[in-house]
Amino acid sequence: MNAVVELTDVVRHFRIKRFLAPSQQVRAVDGVSFAVEEGESFGLVGESGCGKTTVGRLVLGMLAPTGGQVRVDGTDLASLSTGEMRKLRRHVQMIYQDPLNALDPRMPIGDQIAEGLAVHGIGTEAERKARALGMMGAVGLSARLADRYPHELSGGQQQRVVIARALLLEPRLVVCDEPVSALDVSVQAQVVNLLAELQQRYGCAYLFISHNLAVVRHICRRIAVMYLGAVVEIAERDELFERPRHPYTRALISAVPVPDPARRGRRSLPKGEPPSPTNPPAGCRFHPRCAFAVERCRHEAPKLLPDGEGHVVACHRVAEGEI
Repeated sequence: MNAVVELTDVVRHFRIKRFLAPSQQVRAVDGVSFAVEEGESFGLVGESGCGKTTVGRLVLGMLAPTGGQVRVDGTDLASLSTGEMRKLRRHVQMIYQDPLNALDPRMPIGDQIAEGLAVHGIGTEAERKARALGMMGAVGLSARLADRYPHELSGGQQQRVVIARALLLEPRLVVCDEPVSALDVSVQAQVVNLLAELQQRYGCAYLFISHNLAVVRHICRRIAVMYLGAVVEIAERDELFERPRHPYTRALISAVPVPDPARRGRRSLPKGEPPSPTNPPAGCRFHPRCAFAVERCRHEAPKLLPDGEGHVVACHRVAEGEI
């Protein structure tokens, strides 16, 4: 299969200026590499602040990388002009975390869904309206809501509007940035099932960014785990959850709540808090919190390597077969 988007050693640093103090550099993304194939759901998980959303913005071209390459259908985004980038946006869309803030409060939702068609000069006004109403039906919204404003809808309906707006242009890739975290649990399930159904119908790929492992496990085929700006493990969904290799991945999965007390085991939670991205530790970034860390981990950064069991893992102890 061909990759819709491919990241190679992507780096994104932000410089923070402080009053009467030296400026600092936040290493939000530091050498991330992965690819999302045609039609697949690729999950990106990790703690808050690990750089997941920054990766999504880099894929969309909303941010320029400090280093490395982001390629969409083989084209390096850094090589595109403003006009070429605008054309590309038809094929790469985003579903935002907060649907109300993603919508224009002064515009009826029917017009907002159809707006992308107008921006790209697709169809007549009547055709755009008809397609927008058809997409509303596809996401479970009544056509009678087309003249409503965002504040008149529930949270679940607002997110369906955002989904309809993103998919109306028939994109090849949709970046889903925490698309259900602002919704009630019952509505989350409906929206996740809707995203899976729409992917089957339209054949687009998802880059699904979330800290909710249960949601990611339900919808994604492959999953990458990020920690402090770097990817530490990539694997197929079932392989990752049943046989996690990296100590941080084990800790994440261990922290998932289990409703049945009889099935609860001992949790292997990491010690301490994540270091600051302005001053990440030398060597393996996880070593200050890792129970398996040795001297090598403190000085040498591990490479992301296949371990022979369907995983790609960045861990010296895993590479040496010691854990």
